[in-house]
Amino acid sequence: MKIDYVSDIACPWCAVGLNALELALQQVQGEIDIDLEFQPFELNPDMPPEGENADAYLARKYGRPPEERQAMAVTLRARGAEVGFSFGPRHHVWNTFDAHRLLMWAGEERPDAQRALKHALLLAYHGQGLNPGDPQLLQDLAAQCGLDPERAAAVLGSDDYADAVRERERYWQSLGINSVPSVIIDRKHLIQGGQPADVFARALREIAAGAGLS
Repeated sequence: MKIDYVSDIACPWCAVGLNALELALQQVQGEIDIDLEFQPFELNPDMPPEGENADAYLARKYGRPPEERQAMAVTLRARGAEVGFSFGPRHHVWNTFDAHRLLMWAGEERPDAQRALKHALLLAYHGQGLNPGDPQLLQDLAAQCGLDPERAAAVLGSDDYADAVRERERYWQSLGINSVPSVIIDRKHLIQGGQPADVFARALREIAAGAGLS
């Protein structure tokens, strides 16, 4: 079974959804063979390299008052805790395009390293408030995930994978994907949002049974 996880590092619900999906995959381990690949999506493709203050950005984009944003943050932290993701303070919103380029390279190098890098990026951004557009941070995270740091630096210092990332983003958008996380199973079934692990596991079992995979 092929799972495409369409998401952005800047999306907090993508962190919740991925951790929930990982728990679901543990539930179906031994029942269903899974090929998980991460696909790019940018919530803020026009975000400048210097980023933007998070409060100003959220107020401008969603128009919600501070108390409503605070309530949403409490809900998000609680949902994260349920699936083992710890949200920390995040005061800035950053551009994520280079992180997507690095993820695409990592996927070509080793799918397991791409998976580890995706988790590392989400933790750096949402857990530690770090800038996923910082070349040094990206190089360090690549090395931590077992990838060649010199090759990672070469990718980041070039335009490698830029066209490929944009083409992949356009592809998913052409299929109607305009919010994330979006989980596409075998290019036929769509599950959207940071669903609980049991919802993912039940859907995977139902789809596998319908396809004769389990």
